[in-house]
Amino acid sequence: YQRSVDCFLGLPFNIASYALLTHMIAHVCNFGVGELTISTGDTHIYLNHIDQVNEQLSRGIFNSPTLWLNPEVKDIEKFTMSDIELVGYQSHAAIKAEMAV
Repeated sequence: YQRSVDCFLGLPFNIASYALLTHMIAHVCNFGVGELTISTGDTHIYLNHIDQVNEQLSRGIFNSPTLWLNPEVKDIEKFTMSDIELVGYQSHAAIKAEMAV
């Protein structure tokens, strides 16, 4: 459960980081990965992000990449960036937005 989430700037990072952590835990415990379920409370888009959200929604969708984790890593604290790779990752150009405070 996440108490509050900014859908444009925060949620994509939260999903990616928790999904990676879930995969890493499953990897070192020799489990498969099912679904990541996230529940949010105050889920919002700030008014000063409306144009950016509309731009994002107008873009096409790429195929999902595949996550590769080094099979030799058996301790979650031993992962380094070189042990993690997104294979086939594509992205559109960044969309800049001010942090709402």
